[in-house]
Amino acid sequence: MNTISITSNKLSTIFEQIQKQLGGELQIKSKECRLEINNEVAKGFVSGISVEPAISYIEYDIVLKEAVTLTYRHDNSNSVHFGYCSKGSLMQSFGKNGERNKLEQFQTGIFSNSAKNKTYLFFEKNEEVKVSMITVDVLSVSDKELKNHLQNTFLINQENNQLAYIGSLNLKISEKIEHLNSINQKGLIRNLLINSTVYLILALELEQHKDDLMNAENSLSSLSQSDMEALRDISEFIRNYPEIQYSLKYLSKKSGLSPIKLQEGFKIMHNRTVTDFIRNVRVEAAENLIRTSELNISEIVYTIGLTSRSYFSKIFKAKYNCSPKHYQNSQNRLAITA
Repeated sequence: MNTISITSNKLSTIFEQIQKQLGGELQIKSKECRLEINNEVAKGFVSGISVEPAISYIEYDIVLKEAVTLTYRHDNSNSVHFGYCSKGSLMQSFGKNGERNKLEQFQTGIFSNSAKNKTYLFFEKNEEVKVSMITVDVLSVSDKELKNHLQNTFLINQENNQLAYIGSLNLKISEKIEHLNSINQKGLIRNLLINSTVYLILALELEQHKDDLMNAENSLSSLSQSDMEALRDISEFIRNYPEIQYSLKYLSKKSGLSPIKLQEGFKIMHNRTVTDFIRNVRVEAAENLIRTSELNISEIVYTIGLTSRSYFSKIFKAKYNCSPKHYQNSQNRLAITA
């Protein structure tokens, strides 16, 4: 079993330590690192972002050809690790032989360790794993409110200053991680988008922890991991094909989920009913078409699967606080000015 010891909070050093054990080609650009691996040890990639000196984001999307243990530095008991598993599973413990906590697909996990015990993460052999980890050096966080919240919630009054929390299933975080990976802008815009998305992922982790504490009974208890995956797939299908005339019966058959589970899942995942979600997807698709195409409003209405222009105008105005025609005229004026 390979063991990778992380002994620094500096992102480039972390990646150099990972590369030393796993090999691969390492690229370091500004605040980003990416390690591409395709050898006898592993296949996939590890990517990382330094949001600020106290906050870093690392994603492992990898298949290891032998078991690997990752250990985090033990000389800093003020770090908190916010994990999320998008695919596969991951085991965590304090100390090599400590009690193991399993982080499964779509689950959140929060870990803070004492100076006496390292945080261990165990990657299984030949299992495709996609896991993200936001590490926060709490006492060095620049935002005072965030610093106080993290310190009071995750560092103070924990037994031996250790915390291992495995949260509920959460698909919102998976969506934000996919959004983070799709950012293709350059320079300052890229940095701003990346930083804001990582902070949003962190906020969702904190929200999940708060909600779980407030609800003695897990509101997701009736939804399995396969249900959550089906919800994610059917949501993406609706986004890709907003023009289809959807019915609950059609979506239930396509997803394999009962109408009740569909409604429950959409409320949890999107905070909307199925109908509200479809309506919102269509309006957002229309807004994109107004900005990026030369279709007129009637053509756009047809393209997104609606038949009533007046109804479309009503729901568009409710979301964007202006009529679609006014929005289109504004876009045209901007194009002429440019």
